[in-house]
Amino acid sequence: MRFSSLAIILFSLFFISCGTQRAVYNYLEDVNDSTFRKSVYIAEPSIQKNDLLSIQVYSAALDPQIDALYNMQGVQGGGGSAQGGQLGGYLVDVHGNIELPRIGSVKAEGLKKGELEAAIKERLKTQLTNPNVIVRFLNFRITMLGEVGNPGVLNIPTERLTVLEAIGMAGGVTQFGTIKQVRILREVNGERQLGILDLTSKEIFASPYYQLQQNDVVVVNQTRYKLRQTEQQRVIQQVGFFTGIISAAALIIAIFNR
Repeated sequence: MRFSSLAIILFSLFFISCGTQRAVYNYLEDVNDSTFRKSVYIAEPSIQKNDLLSIQVYSAALDPQIDALYNMQGVQGGGGSAQGGQLGGYLVDVHGNIELPRIGSVKAEGLKKGELEAAIKERLKTQLTNPNVIVRFLNFRITMLGEVGNPGVLNIPTERLTVLEAIGMAGGVTQFGTIKQVRILREVNGERQLGILDLTSKEIFASPYYQLQQNDVVVVNQTRYKLRQTEQQRVIQQVGFFTGIISAAALIIAIFNR
């Protein structure tokens, strides 16, 4: 019995002594003051397949009904969508096009909003006097995965969001997440891209991944500390099982040796 008790104590002390302290990092750790100069990369999102767009057309026409004919969003045949009570918008189809009333099919995938506005405006010049076009995203969303407080999909009411803002909206990084290697998955013109950001460094402001684009996926991985802790817990459970067997065997031997 003394042997089994001593074994349990020694095993416990061994694994406690093997525990590794977690390295602690802070956001923007190397920013020394509030006046440092660093260019901030502001990315303008590109239009992708399955994006839902609001497109408004107006011109110098005195009759508002003339412009209204080009703003029939959410109606059958207009390429719109009004599902779930959502305001009508133009859905970019699997071919990257949108279908506009009285205009027809327009290529949208890969264009910036300003470029799509210019393309539609050019098509309207023969039909309207001094036409103007405003394009907005209706489904700007970001997916947060991994070690954040509230993983899931963020539906953003604006078209400009930084990775720091997204992490804040998701409840921040947990104590087991690493902020030195935050991964950003992005699809551009059908090609998947991966960016890795160190949120402790001011260099993130110059990264094209600091400013998120619609449909980006932000992944915060586990730290090695958590992986080691999980492994240690598994080993301790195994050791506890075997020491239980040893204790039982020692008890049986002690009974038969009386």
